[in-house]
Amino acid sequence: MDTIALLQDKRIILAVTGSIAVYKAVDLASKLTQAGALVDVIMTDAAQRFVSPLTFQAVTGRPVYTDLWKADNSGGLPTHIAHVGLGEDADLMVVAPITANTIAKLAHGFSDDLLSVTAIAVRCPILIAPAMDGGMYEHPATQENLEILSMRGVFRIEPEVGRFASGLIGRGRFPDTQTLIGHIRYTIGVSGDLAGHKIVVTAGGTREALDPVRYITNRSSGKQGYAIAQAAIDAGAEVTLITSAENLPDPIGVQVVHVDSADSMRDAVLEYTQDATALVMAAAVADYKPADVSNQKIKKSDDDLSIPLARTPDILMSVKAQREKTGYPLIAVGFAAESQNLLENAEGKLQRKGLDMLLANDITADDAGFAVDMNRVIVLDNDGGTQPLELTSKANIGAYIMDRIIGLLD
Repeated sequence: MDTIALLQDKRIILAVTGSIAVYKAVDLASKLTQAGALVDVIMTDAAQRFVSPLTFQAVTGRPVYTDLWKADNSGGLPTHIAHVGLGEDADLMVVAPITANTIAKLAHGFSDDLLSVTAIAVRCPILIAPAMDGGMYEHPATQENLEILSMRGVFRIEPEVGRFASGLIGRGRFPDTQTLIGHIRYTIGVSGDLAGHKIVVTAGGTREALDPVRYITNRSSGKQGYAIAQAAIDAGAEVTLITSAENLPDPIGVQVVHVDSADSMRDAVLEYTQDATALVMAAAVADYKPADVSNQKIKKSDDDLSIPLARTPDILMSVKAQREKTGYPLIAVGFAAESQNLLENAEGKLQRKGLDMLLANDITADDAGFAVDMNRVIVLDNDGGTQPLELTSKANIGAYIMDRIIGLLD
């Protein structure tokens, strides 16, 4: 797993309890460590019946704490008050998985083991991920205890519906690692520099229908737009992602609006940017669409087929008109995918569409751009400045854009 800027050197307490799902928490601890976080694991006695503390120590490279009373290197604390230090230094406490029993203890303030004592001592946000069998999650007592924790500001990851170890089916399954990390990023980033700001991002290539079966589209996968939306969440923004992309997981915390054609994307963009701080137009919008859409599938014949095309709406020009009228969005960022005269064409688009910033990428490169996780762009400002960004991850491009938006707001 690649490093994640938001998680770099963040102190995360990962507390695990006696659920069969505790083995999945090992992967979470490993992935968080690979992402750059410093993970301190606390295990209850019941958790140790499923997984050894040595397993967590091996993937984090850090001590694992299991005993409130010991003050040594065999599962105890460095000192008898180290739980206070753990709590005060942490950026986030994650209890994953958390059982119905531990939920009840935290809700009612019991503090008889290292986990519950630390949970009371922490000054950072707490995020819990319930995992339990049968109807335990839906039980009124569990739901009441969860409501108490929510009222106190504890964040919660809803368990998934599926088959349990018992063979029963219901809600209570532990989410996968990427879902957990998405919630962790959202919880840490919620008070970031863009807190209180609304960011709208577009992603994917639009699909222009020819008949009920066929459509015209392009090679855009939507990965860059999704990376930008995640970067905006990491910065604390309220994010709306308008997307035509398929088969990409929705970033946690993002309002996702699914569209298909250029017309539907334009309508959604104009609606959601009416009070937006910024629009980042990363979608690859088709320039043309079939002039007429057949109601029936076009059948093969011996004759050549000619398809008249018509222009699609220019979304950024519509946004420019809206900005001139209302002032919103405050900031507009565009992309230009070019195969020739990169800077000349990009500069013309930047000025013509009234953008604050434009990122131009050469689509002839075989190691960046469409359908891959890397990109190489040249950033143009509306004051004439240019800055090349050498080959890097689309996640880093997204973080760069958010930093620039923050700078423009300042």
